[in-house]
Amino acid sequence: MSSEGKQENEGIQMSFLDHLDELRQRLIYSVGSIVLAFVVCFALSEPIYRFLSVPVIRQLQKERRTQQASYGSINPNDVRDGETIQYTFTRETSVNGVKIPLGTTIPVKKVAGEGGSHLVLSERWSVAKTILESGTPLDQILREGESKIFFDDESNQLVLRGVTSPFMVYVRVALYAGIALAVPFLFYQIWAFISPGLYQHEKKYIVPVLTMSTFFFVSGAAFAYTIAFPAVCDYMLGLAMEGGFRTLLDAEDYLDLIIMIMLGLGVVFQIPTISFILGRIGLLTAKMMIKAWRYAIVTIAIVAALVTPTPDAFNMMMFATPMMLLYFLSIFIVWIFGKPRQSDEEYRGLIRG
Repeated sequence: MSSEGKQENEGIQMSFLDHLDELRQRLIYSVGSIVLAFVVCFALSEPIYRFLSVPVIRQLQKERRTQQASYGSINPNDVRDGETIQYTFTRETSVNGVKIPLGTTIPVKKVAGEGGSHLVLSERWSVAKTILESGTPLDQILREGESKIFFDDESNQLVLRGVTSPFMVYVRVALYAGIALAVPFLFYQIWAFISPGLYQHEKKYIVPVLTMSTFFFVSGAAFAYTIAFPAVCDYMLGLAMEGGFRTLLDAEDYLDLIIMIMLGLGVVFQIPTISFILGRIGLLTAKMMIKAWRYAIVTIAIVAALVTPTPDAFNMMMFATPMMLLYFLSIFIVWIFGKPRQSDEEYRGLIRG
């Protein structure tokens, strides 16, 4: 081995105490980044909380509207032509953001039009600053009103159990959001800790690794927020509605659940990133992954069962399916970018050749 190669190997080698000191330094940097991100997120904790509460509010409204739909609605054929009757709202709706309480009564009449007969307002109707003209179809009012979300509705609000709970909720929101915000820097610290054990040319992979890890973490969190968690909520709230229970959701428990799912899937979605690293340094090949795919599927099923907060197979598959797809995507990534591991001297010789 050349003198230059020996010097590089001597620089790479670290004692056990050096490793401990390096780990301590990386932990200090990681905690510092989370604290800094926490301070930033605490100033924005209220909008972040409202953002995180959207999925459960939507599911609550969906379940309530499904229940209200079972009440049925008046059939225009049961009303005589030109007859004016009092219509009572049995489903939640709104007019320009103003909630119309259940039981509100308005005068409507039956008119003939395109597509058959339908009910319209028989006179002008004032709702706060909005005036609906007579002749406005009742179906239009219901359809446009049901598309709105009532954040100020007490039945759509999460419950707090103590005097200090509002402050603690915002602290949790800021902490969880701070961890998520600091994820790229945390990934860098992990890479910086293991990089002394890599060859010099392998350390250059930091840019694609950080890019991939951040992208897949955000993708996993977004998948949890838009697909996985709403499916879990739909299942849980559906059971409550079928059992005749009134659902009062605790804000702290809810935040723990949604953040656990978002952070958990963000970490699970790192399968391609880890595969890229191991394949690039020659510790993993596409052939090895194809050969072990059955064991990988079993492992994924176990992880999905642990991450899924419900015991049903549907929600478990909701978590397991993207993980399986990511595993097979990882096979393709390793096949494209994987290569046998080379020392710096062999790498330079290959480049010169």
